[in-house]
Amino acid sequence: MNATPTHCPYCALQCGMTLHGTGGRAVRIEPRDDVPANRGGLCQKGWTAAELLTVPDRLTAPMMRRRRDAPQEPCTWDEALDRVAAEAARLRALHGPDAVAVFGGGGLTNEKAYQLGKFARVALGTSQIDYNGRFCMASAAAASGRAFGMDRGLPGPVTDLAASGAVLLVGGNPAETMPPFMRHLAEMRDGGGALIVVDPRRTATARQADLHLQPVPGTDLALANGLLHLALAEGLADERYIAARTTGFGAVRTVANAYWPDRVERITGVPVPAMREAVRLLARAGRAHVLTGRGGEQHADGTDTVSAFINLALALGLPGREGSGYGCLTGQGNGQGGREHGQKADQLPGYRRIDDPAARAHVAAVWGVDPAGLPGPGRSAYELLSALGTDGGPKALLLFGSNPVVSAPDAARVQERLDALDLLVVADFVPSETARRADVVLPAAQWAEESGTMTNLEGRVLRRRRAVRPPAGVRTDLEIIGALAERLKAPGEWSADPEAVFGELRRASAGGAADYAGIDYARIEAEGGVFWPCPSPGHPGTPRPYLDRFPTPDGRARFVAVEHRGPAEDVDAAHPVYLTTGRVLAQYQSGAQTRRVPALAEAAPGPFAELHPDLAERLGIEDGAQVRVESRRGAVTVRARLTEAVRADTVFVPFHWAGEERANLLTNPALDPVSRMPEFKVCAVRVGVSPF
Repeated sequence: MNATPTHCPYCALQCGMTLHGTGGRAVRIEPRDDVPANRGGLCQKGWTAAELLTVPDRLTAPMMRRRRDAPQEPCTWDEALDRVAAEAARLRALHGPDAVAVFGGGGLTNEKAYQLGKFARVALGTSQIDYNGRFCMASAAAASGRAFGMDRGLPGPVTDLAASGAVLLVGGNPAETMPPFMRHLAEMRDGGGALIVVDPRRTATARQADLHLQPVPGTDLALANGLLHLALAEGLADERYIAARTTGFGAVRTVANAYWPDRVERITGVPVPAMREAVRLLARAGRAHVLTGRGGEQHADGTDTVSAFINLALALGLPGREGSGYGCLTGQGNGQGGREHGQKADQLPGYRRIDDPAARAHVAAVWGVDPAGLPGPGRSAYELLSALGTDGGPKALLLFGSNPVVSAPDAARVQERLDALDLLVVADFVPSETARRADVVLPAAQWAEESGTMTNLEGRVLRRRRAVRPPAGVRTDLEIIGALAERLKAPGEWSADPEAVFGELRRASAGGAADYAGIDYARIEAEGGVFWPCPSPGHPGTPRPYLDRFPTPDGRARFVAVEHRGPAEDVDAAHPVYLTTGRVLAQYQSGAQTRRVPALAEAAPGPFAELHPDLAERLGIEDGAQVRVESRRGAVTVRARLTEAVRADTVFVPFHWAGEERANLLTNPALDPVSRMPEFKVCAVRVGVSPF
């Protein structure tokens, strides 16, 4: 029996595990205790991850529709790839290079994310590429970039949290989304530290907190400004740090002055004494962290909301101090690395901007192409999906590692646009809801069947090792991309060897913000992972990047003055209840993987709507009844779950399920003007017994 050390296929904690396999397939998972992120722990999803390798409906042959209204049927790889290449060439000739779009995923390895971005710009010449990470960490990334000059999930190793005196966690629920993470917070609390959670629901994480602030959905920014006001009023700001290491504080102080406690309580519903306690716990902790998750970020003002919490952290002197700082709880498995190497519409590898002439010249030299031939910035994720099949929009889409029929906001419109395409191509290992609508489906290898690297929420580059061979007829994404590039006669190298692709990625990232030049496979294995930036083989890596200076032109962190605006769509007489969405313990993202694992499907068999008993009484809804939740975009009918854990003005629906139970039939695609993040976390709905 072989034993292969690797990492979990799910969240950005990237828990270490060993796969024990025989007969070519993995049969048993054992957690690793040599990986600091999980230290021998796994959640239910991790323990059952090997079952993904043998799901009954695993794709093992390409599928194709011979005509648009025909069913998918098996075909050969040559037929499938020839069809994709020929159609892409035809549509480009008719409509220009932007007629063909590419959509990636935050679960792809660094090598695949890099090669996919290169394929879009070099083989297709299209600017139309983005990825589902735009729905995940984009607002935190934008806010971190403008405050610190760089975006990296955590300000230090995750183990730093255990020595913290206080952690303020805004809109994150790691007790359900990444349970082994809670070990670090539990260790902090055992040492006398305090956990403060901001969430409209009393989640599993909030139940473990020393203090829970429960704001009205969409008011986190006002809360952050109110906390900053209290810190200044009570003399808790670190004036020496502000003077020495930051700029822009004057404008932020002026804004914060207007967020006096009573006003903020009226906006947010959070009592003033609770706000005072939160600020005092943070300011007096010695070491402290401010962390944001999707609950604070997935808003039309998400970038400004994160900036407001970064302002609070800066005023307290946290960023750039060992064991303290601001961080983002990155969600998807390679959410960090996936946003660094060219999947985003405005980026080139190494976190370079695609409109920077020097960046274009550097990357073009690595790729062996003329920088003038590289396209400029394209549409962001939702804007791209919304433009599919329209006049002036892409006519074809190649999709890797995503399921937007379930995961995108205003999902009915996205489904409609996918169906309007001349060609939809999906590479996946199961027939996801999006794959079922495709003209061509390419069966791809999955996590334990391929090698590569992932970058976890700490910024630590890790090795994913192949433990078993993929089934006959299945190819890796790198093989698929290479075969299409060859058919399109693309210049340059298109290796299917992950280590060779990583070598090219190192050269392309060299000198960029996310510099991997000094990292190679041997070093990752020898050191158990390497923190970027790591610009040379002799460089130790950078676990805590801001200790000496911030990577801004003047070395200082930047305060950004921001004002509360509230939800893009507020409640009214017709839609008087707030909807918020999120995840549950046993499911992951769009559910395409976890809904196929029997133990997980049994633990969380379907969606529900959490309602406070007071709201349910007003609406005449009993626990377990079928309720209809309706927004201006769509409606779902799900089972009612009465609980005092949710605010009485709010209903919560998880988003992992498909079909007519999709929570994203309801959600608002209003976009943040900076990050282009949709407002998943709040919209206005009406709720009643089904049917109304």
